[in-house]
Amino acid sequence: MTPSPAHTSKPALKWLLRRARSARFWIVLTIGLGFGSGILLIVQASLIARIVHGAFMEHRPRSELADAFLLFALVVGGRAVMAWARERAGFQAGAIVRREVRLDLLAHLNAAGPALTRRQPAGALTSTVLEHVEALHNFFARYLPQLALAVLIPLSIVVVIFPISWTAGVILAATAPLIPLFMVLIGMGAESVSQRQFQTLSRMSAHFLDILQGLPTLKIFHRSQKAAKHVSNVSREYRHRTMRVLRIAFLSSAVLEFFSSISIALVAVYLGTYFLGYINFGTYGNPLTLGAGLFILVLAPDFYLPLRELGTHYHARAEAAGAAEEILKVLQDAAALKTDDTGASGRIGPLAEIKFDDVGFAFEDHSQELLQKISFTVRSGERVILTGPSGGGKTTLLNLLMGFFRPSAGAIRVNDRPLETLSLQHWRSLLAWVGQHPVLFHGTLRDNIRLGRPQADEAAVSAAAEAALVLEFADRMPRSLDTAVGEKGRRLSRGQAQRVALARAFLSEAPLLLLDEPTAGLDSTNERLVAEAIDRVGRGRTVIMVTHRLTHIQNARRVLTMVDGRIVEDGSYRDLMAARGPLSNLLQPPKEASRHA
Repeated sequence: MTPSPAHTSKPALKWLLRRARSARFWIVLTIGLGFGSGILLIVQASLIARIVHGAFMEHRPRSELADAFLLFALVVGGRAVMAWARERAGFQAGAIVRREVRLDLLAHLNAAGPALTRRQPAGALTSTVLEHVEALHNFFARYLPQLALAVLIPLSIVVVIFPISWTAGVILAATAPLIPLFMVLIGMGAESVSQRQFQTLSRMSAHFLDILQGLPTLKIFHRSQKAAKHVSNVSREYRHRTMRVLRIAFLSSAVLEFFSSISIALVAVYLGTYFLGYINFGTYGNPLTLGAGLFILVLAPDFYLPLRELGTHYHARAEAAGAAEEILKVLQDAAALKTDDTGASGRIGPLAEIKFDDVGFAFEDHSQELLQKISFTVRSGERVILTGPSGGGKTTLLNLLMGFFRPSAGAIRVNDRPLETLSLQHWRSLLAWVGQHPVLFHGTLRDNIRLGRPQADEAAVSAAAEAALVLEFADRMPRSLDTAVGEKGRRLSRGQAQRVALARAFLSEAPLLLLDEPTAGLDSTNERLVAEAIDRVGRGRTVIMVTHRLTHIQNARRVLTMVDGRIVEDGSYRDLMAARGPLSNLLQPPKEASRHA
């Protein structure tokens, strides 16, 4: 059953109000400037009434009204300055909150690691960090300040009008609640529409990113036209939802204008009938002058103006509530998957050994364990090959070791200390990782290598590039290590990118090197070059490598074979092949394996 918009928006609105604390100064300043402008508005109406009454009823010469005209000009100028300052203060309030929410989101994403991207597509997360956070701006810059001004300014006007005419004051005070009432009734529907709009935007962003990344495949299989048509349909759906939101906003404005016009008309009718002599009450027995009546009539529209502006900005509340719902989902998912150590601050000395002690692991949304009773020990300087059928849990094991996941059973111990008691920042500084698909960022080869140790000098960077055989191809480029590689290393081949990643790991000087299929998908030449680079980078370090490549397995002194989340073999390549167990079945051709069986 889908919860009602009123119910679902409560946590979001509470979260939005908590976020307002960081921009409290700018929000209060925005309110103060708006209220000051409202007071000047009352003074401006008083000056208009004074000038008109003096000129037409008292026939005073222009020279006697010069001071009123001068003061009127100063008031108008002051209101203009306050309006400008109010906009600037409101923008600062929104900017501060948006910056803090983005930093909070990025911190949660960083703490959750790969587990979150497994749950939510990258396009949806990008949409949350960019589009959804942007939608919060008007809530803090306009809606919250206007919420206070919608009370302060009308109350001030009523306080000024009541001593002149209690009837006009009662009309204004009695009709004022109608505008917020209809504003809330219309806004309740706007919140649910805005939330669905942001959900559609997230899905569209994720789908569009998938299509961009898979465009070559779609072209080869002649499916690009169908994909384009699907994007067009999703975009049309988003456009329709956007128009629904705008339709509600325009409807809200029309309703508010209607009721404020009726209320102003009631005040005008009262004043007109009074001056025509049809009624004679509401002024405490004192005659109502033209100046006083004009003062009331000029202020009547301004009495409803803050309420109408609140109605105009009410859709910002609905939009922010819808965006906050999606942001909270990401924050809650990230918090549930968070592996960062809030209390752990332990550190270790030189890496002596890593021990898996009956480690088990299962994702929260899966009842089946991916890893079961994993037990083995890796000592300092040892090189271990981790192999087995695809889907056996090898990459998951590395993610556990890097601290991206936490065991659901058992423990990982480093130098006989549980991994969760160590500072993850300290622990990750002791390891380097190279995956199947090396991630290179926009910049030069030198920039990407220096990610391993940003403070490294030029000599260290060059030594790392030489050790990983990066100079073998970089020296043939126009600017050597200063050659720009482009986004995701698109100007490099897979083997070249892998060697840059190895150079980055070499430069880090981390004692533990984790490799996840570093030669997968490479031709024999590049595989040989990367394997040579791995030998150089791994000297003097503890190395754990996930691989299916026979060349790596044959040269290994120790091989762990994983099948269905369990370590089923542990020994040298020669001993395991002689035992004709799972490793032998994995590496031998099917016919030969069945013959031995």
